[in-house]
This record gives sequence, structure tokens and C-alpha cells, in this order.
Amino acid sequence: MPALRAWPLLALASLATLVGCKPKASAAQCDALIERYARMIVTERFPDAGPERVKAEQDRERAEARGDDAFKNCSSEVSRTEYECAMHAATADAFEKCLE
Repeated sequence: MPALRAWPLLALASLATLVGCKPKASAAQCDALIERYARMIVTERFPDAGPERVKAEQDRERAEARGDDAFKNCSSEVSRTEYECAMHAATADAFEKCLE
């Protein structure tokens, strides 16, 4: 009988552990965030740019993002929920808000 009384406490403790442990973005997902952000920034800033300018700007944005502390710590800081939000954001501002 004591084991039956302990079961709800064990289940509650397990649930609390799961709630506190949010899955983080993978390294591949972090790379996808950088690619998406770079593409968004370039198309917003230079809507009429040709392919060569777009590529050059994307390369610059990628390099800048990879040097940013927020992106360096992406796989340990960004939750999957934040990742999903950012990947569905319509603008760079909305993207950034997802990761705040």
C-alpha cells in the first residue's frame, strides 16, 4: 500500500523534471537560423539587389552572426520553441523578438 501512495509523488517529480528541461536547438538548426536571418536582412535592406550583391551581403551577414555571442551560444541557449518562432517569422525584427 505505501508504494501506491508514493506513485503520485514520483509522477509529479518526473513531470516537474520534464517541464524544467526544454529541448535546445541543434547545431544544424542554429546554422539554419543564421542562414534564414542573413537572407531576411539582405532582402529587407536591398530589395532590388542583383544576385552577386545578395550573395556578398549574405556572406557578410553570416560572418557577423557567427561572431555574435547570441549565435555562438545558440545550441545551449535557444529553445526549440524559440527556433520554431524565428523560422516562421515574417521579418527580421520578428525573428529577433523570437530569440529575446
